[in-house]
Amino acid sequence: MDFYHSEDNNRLRQIVNWVVDIVVVIALAWFLVYAYGTQIAIAGHSMLPLLASNDVVLMDRLVYDFGNPDRFDVVVFQREDQKMNVKRVIGLPGETVQIKNDEIFIDGEKLKEPSGSGRISLAGLAEKPVKLEDDEYFLLGDNRDSSEDSRFANIGNVSRDQIQGKVWFRMLPFIKMELIRSK
Repeated sequence: MDFYHSEDNNRLRQIVNWVVDIVVVIALAWFLVYAYGTQIAIAGHSMLPLLASNDVVLMDRLVYDFGNPDRFDVVVFQREDQKMNVKRVIGLPGETVQIKNDEIFIDGEKLKEPSGSGRISLAGLAEKPVKLEDDEYFLLGDNRDSSEDSRFANIGNVSRDQIQGKVWFRMLPFIKMELIRSK
């Protein structure tokens, strides 16, 4: 009789272990998708040559829970009209940003940008010095002449709360699949 009883316990243990394994795998998959798998479709050409219209990128939601955006990070931010945009961080909190003679100045010093950065023919709001508050960032698209970014009043300085995460991977189109790194 004890033989049959222990076989039932073993079967019950196997079922419980199986259910626990499934729950753990589902929880891990949900965490990975939520944290690193948020898909953002690029609309427009403001991030050329890095990202083109209709590219699909993945955003890391957790990276800025443990730190702040760095200069040249490619970030996703939510505009006032609730649309998601992708731009590059240029100015950091507390800095003064100005664009003159097609060049960017941070606190009066010319910003040393990596090669390949677009020309800036329109300074917009940054024609005069723009002072960033303690939680504000100045964002620009890589295609400077075709980008709606912090130079314009409808975007302006972007608060830390508006930044949703960091772009880390281009998944579509497949032939351009790659990790996205800060310059």
